[in-house]
Amino acid sequence: MNENNPFSLENFCFDLPPELIAQHPAPSRRDARLLVYSAEIDLRHQRFSEILQFLEPGDVLVLNQTKVIKARCFAQRKSGGQIEVFFLGMPADPHRATVLLRPAKRVQAGERLVFPQSGLEVTCLEKAQGQAVLDCGNFEQLRTILDQDGQIPLPPYIKRQNGFSSEDESRYQTVFARDPGAVAAPTAGLHFDEALLNQLRNAGIEICFVTHHVGIGTFKPVSAQDVREHQMESEHYFISDETAGLLNAAKLEGRRIIAVGTTSTRCLESNFSTQFQAGQFDTRLFIYPGYTFQAIDGLITNFHLPGSSLILLVSALIGRESVMNIYQTAIANKYRFYSYGDAMLLLPKKSAGSK
Repeated sequence: MNENNPFSLENFCFDLPPELIAQHPAPSRRDARLLVYSAEIDLRHQRFSEILQFLEPGDVLVLNQTKVIKARCFAQRKSGGQIEVFFLGMPADPHRATVLLRPAKRVQAGERLVFPQSGLEVTCLEKAQGQAVLDCGNFEQLRTILDQDGQIPLPPYIKRQNGFSSEDESRYQTVFARDPGAVAAPTAGLHFDEALLNQLRNAGIEICFVTHHVGIGTFKPVSAQDVREHQMESEHYFISDETAGLLNAAKLEGRRIIAVGTTSTRCLESNFSTQFQAGQFDTRLFIYPGYTFQAIDGLITNFHLPGSSLILLVSALIGRESVMNIYQTAIANKYRFYSYGDAMLLLPKKSAGSK
């Protein structure tokens, strides 16, 4: 602990036994464990399927309906060498798709690459700052490449002997995924199945959706020793008229808005001023301790990497000391961490019905 600088990166790091990094999802989505932190009760150890007992009629859950694209592809150079092509989302213009190439040094501007499964060719237009721009022709060709030559990109901390499996096609995607564009799943949403969503609706919980495309920056470590110097990469989000109206009504009536995931949180906090606005936007919002939350009253999230921007967001919501205590409790009780791991429900404010 660096007491001289509360924003020192070391204050947000911890030791995690590698065996607690989940390599596979729970047998079913709702089987994950749930650690509940509330202003009204001590820490509770539950199953995710039991989350309803900590919610109340009128609460609004905000889920991210982005869909993970098959961003990791492999192409052939005319010389015969293989190149990994990682698409950094769905481009606005298929003639200018931004990608990562590996190994990047071998590919030159003007070179054509062939995707073997689809048989389609693309042209490398330019390379700069570790990225490349490809001309993929049109959206139909791009979708064909992703569908036939791509695979769902698993996070780098999922390390299996057999690598990617068919199970990941469905389990590293939420059941409500709709809008293609993410290169990583909004993992807090992975715990919901249709039956649980219906159970929540029937109990008076309102459910609405935003789209926030999770970018490769979600895996970018915080490297600045003073976390305030960290820069977030830009991500695109969309809020519909229906969702904005529902959220504004909840705010007006003093009902709780609970974000499902850090991306939903950043989307809502970026958007809210005096009210929520419908439309398409970009955000680079970095939430760290000292930030004042205006949009949300609670958060459902997984357990995050040490020293990551995500653990800083959670620390901003409930305090660094509370986060570290929760994480030590989770480690002692062998909770599973990261994308395929367990979840937390964080309710730092007292509910409207409490005294």
